[in-house]
Amino acid sequence: MEISTPGRICLFGEHQDYLGLPVIPMAISLRTRLIGKNRSDSKFIINKPDLNEEESFSFDELDYTKPRDYFKSGLKICINEGLTFSTGFDCEITSQIPVQAGCGSSSAIMVSWIHFLSQMADERADWDQEKIGELAYKAEVQEFSEPGGMMDQYSSAIGNLIYLESEPKISIESMKPNLGTFVLGDSCEPKDTMEILQRCRDSRLAIFEKIKLQNPNFSLHEIKLEEISQYNLNTDEVTLLSGTIQSRDLLRQALPELKNAEPDHKKIGILLSEHHSISREVLKVSTPKIETMLDASINAGALGGKINGSGGGGCMFAYAPDNPGKVVEAIEKEGGIAYTIHSEVGTRID
Repeated sequence: MEISTPGRICLFGEHQDYLGLPVIPMAISLRTRLIGKNRSDSKFIINKPDLNEEESFSFDELDYTKPRDYFKSGLKICINEGLTFSTGFDCEITSQIPVQAGCGSSSAIMVSWIHFLSQMADERADWDQEKIGELAYKAEVQEFSEPGGMMDQYSSAIGNLIYLESEPKISIESMKPNLGTFVLGDSCEPKDTMEILQRCRDSRLAIFEKIKLQNPNFSLHEIKLEEISQYNLNTDEVTLLSGTIQSRDLLRQALPELKNAEPDHKKIGILLSEHHSISREVLKVSTPKIETMLDASINAGALGGKINGSGGGGCMFAYAPDNPGKVVEAIEKEGGIAYTIHSEVGTRID
């Protein structure tokens, strides 16, 4: 059995989905592949040749022994859903997705693992892509009380471009605009994803709680920029809240355009760059190298771009529907690794 699952970039809503705000991610044409077969015993052996690692455990060893013990958590989530397994599996995982670089590499693996287990169970589970995304989110985020949202898992599972709302309930709309090509640039700078997510999330959650003491009816979905002044906030809090509202409103501007079969490419590029400016100036998650790569991309003809993922290193992307080759050269000249990418289908059996 072979499962293939894409990574993702976030067009709009970066650092917003874990606050309950909508997000627009896009599955990309860099994929993880999981190949597996039944064993004659109860062992699970997962070979990761890209990392020169191997992981193994058996059915009676499902207690977590390390942070983010994802293969065990994915198996436990599937068992909780009623799946049974008479044997373990030999698996090999390879990936084109940059690792720990903000492109959802771990979520693509988790989605692949859940999808694989659903097919290899004693009674095959006929789960759709949305269900696979839901279970991957439970196994990766909820099971370990991590600070991330659900964008990565649903994007990799469903594929293409989606508009994802998590409040008041999960609502997903698939979109297929003719966006053309992007160029993903890996800065090769290591980043501390959990620290950045906690900092960006917790600082704003504290602001919201402070406001709710003054106005119990406060809603991040409804507040307008001009209403911030009515609350007793310090300068840093005003800056963070303003940036959050501006990012929310940029997504709202982009959404109607992305629902068009032929969107305005220049407008999308401008909105992407405006979204990045908030990530840089307000959340402070960019780096000098990311900025250099973005500037080089724009100078090479890209229409816009932004940092991707939690930030603090990792990847950026540039929107280059007309001249991706020149943008690739520009990013590589600045020391990045560049990939020409486009929208891609979600998890599938190959």
